[in-house]
Amino acid sequence: MPVSGPRIFYGWFVVAGAFAVTFVGFGSAYSFSAFLISLQHDFAASRGSVSLVFSLAGFFYFGLGVVTGPLADRWGAKGLAVAGMILVGIGLAAASVARSLTEVYLAYGLGVGLGIGCSYVPAVGAVQRWFVRRRGFASGLAVSGIGVGTLVVPPLASWLIETLGWRETYLAFGIFAVVAGGGMALMIEDDPRLRGLAPDGDALRSDAKPSGAAGAPLASALTSHRFIGLYAACFICSFGLFVPFVHLVPYALDHGVAQSAAVLLVGAIGVGSTAGRFLLGGLADRLGRPLSFLLMFVGMGVSFVVWFFSTSLWPLALFALAYGVFYGGFVALAPAIVIDYFGAHHASSLIGILYTSVAFGTLIGPSAAGFAFDVSHSYTLPILVSVGAYVVASAVLLAATSKVA
Repeated sequence: MPVSGPRIFYGWFVVAGAFAVTFVGFGSAYSFSAFLISLQHDFAASRGSVSLVFSLAGFFYFGLGVVTGPLADRWGAKGLAVAGMILVGIGLAAASVARSLTEVYLAYGLGVGLGIGCSYVPAVGAVQRWFVRRRGFASGLAVSGIGVGTLVVPPLASWLIETLGWRETYLAFGIFAVVAGGGMALMIEDDPRLRGLAPDGDALRSDAKPSGAAGAPLASALTSHRFIGLYAACFICSFGLFVPFVHLVPYALDHGVAQSAAVLLVGAIGVGSTAGRFLLGGLADRLGRPLSFLLMFVGMGVSFVVWFFSTSLWPLALFALAYGVFYGGFVALAPAIVIDYFGAHHASSLIGILYTSVAFGTLIGPSAAGFAFDVSHSYTLPILVSVGAYVVASAVLLAATSKVA
């Protein structure tokens, strides 16, 4: 007789663990804009040099997936996810006692960057193995922790900075990362077969193969035109991908928006991002994930055009919400697209390698935007360059996905 599954499919607990990892890790990372002015003031630094703190962290947490992805495929995701949350906590706590901007680079850039790099790809990769029919929705739900974290943490950080100071705020966030993030990461597991289950909660057949067994050989996947096209498109778009997370608040302040309202703009990205991950992930399961993924690139580019013409609170809020929706859909669909094309056997490895494309753009984009502002006292050039990057990335993705594999 087939094995009966539990009333609540354990895959949703894996999703909950991944949600917590993304909430804690990226909530801490994307609250950086709330700290930017304080760091710039206390260390007498330029906006570009302070922005480099975020860029370094982003480079590490996307670039490290090329290492942690294969490690998760071989040894399992749970240990890496827990270790990553501990590293995030240590990095934030170390940043709280930094005596120079260089020490912030080391503490935040390495601690938070390496911590998210250890936990993000393994956690998201594990979710892919627990679902087939609802993979887009489950993946979107798991990474919606990024959106909720972006909604909740920046305003909380701003309030705590005003109440306690930026150092005490980083210390509090570090403790939370270890306790909440590390604790919830313990729920992550790799293979439903170990619980007598098949993906999506179906009954396990006696002749079923492990959930990660199917898929193209890694070398074949990496050299295919589809993977190369995906990699190139993500690399190109990443030059603008995180510019709003670092510079939208300073942009709003430069245009006379009050501090209390400006910091909510990052939260608005979080609102849109959460909606995008919940709604677009499930919608893409029905409409087709490749077309939906392409529309995310187009939507992000169009939203940057809205930013270009926005100089007051409400147009900026419209940009933040719209950008958040499409950015959230992009993050939700990227892992599912990889598994759709190449199978689940090397899930974490392929996702980790793909994310190195985002790492290089993240290293350059936000800091380059900051240095461009230092020279011109305007964000016009960074915004226009970002629009152009999305146009080119959309064309590359369309060419790659429209061919027959």
